[in-house]
Amino acid sequence: MNKPLPSLLSLLFAALLGVAATPLLAQTSTPPPVGAETPARTPWSGLAPNQREMLAPLRDEWDQLSPRKQARLLHRTRYWTTLPPERREEIRQRIIHWQQMTPEQRRQARANEHRFREMSPAERQRVHRSFERFQSLPPAQREQLKREWRQLSPEQRQQRIEQHDRDGGTGYPPR
Repeated sequence: MNKPLPSLLSLLFAALLGVAATPLLAQTSTPPPVGAETPARTPWSGLAPNQREMLAPLRDEWDQLSPRKQARLLHRTRYWTTLPPERREEIRQRIIHWQQMTPEQRRQARANEHRFREMSPAERQRVHRSFERFQSLPPAQREQLKREWRQLSPEQRQQRIEQHDRDGGTGYPPR
């Protein structure tokens, strides 16, 4: 028996908690191949100006990051610097958001990202479309929906999820 599709509301809430930022900072490290060297620690002062610009939100903790995490982030900056300025700023803002999250919020974001990756392509597409619809709402309406969601009990959230699935994801009951 198939599990019910994850709901728009729970996945949107996950996205709002930084699920988009998770790939930036929370990737699970894969062990290096046998015989591979551990990357060397790179001090903040050793970064190129464009790397420091992209990683500025991490400046205060950069020197305490593991060499592997530093290497992974430096590798990512090579790609990020090829992006248009607006996209680079989005990434910087996501890094800032991730840094401001509590450990519990980060754990939840990682769990939600894992659930998202386990979905079928059709399910992921459905969630993506729902997220785009949510993002297209006026900011005040998005904030109102988030406030309402936070005030719901787990049972009420589940009822909303089930209603959303019954109404085909439109947010309105079927006619």
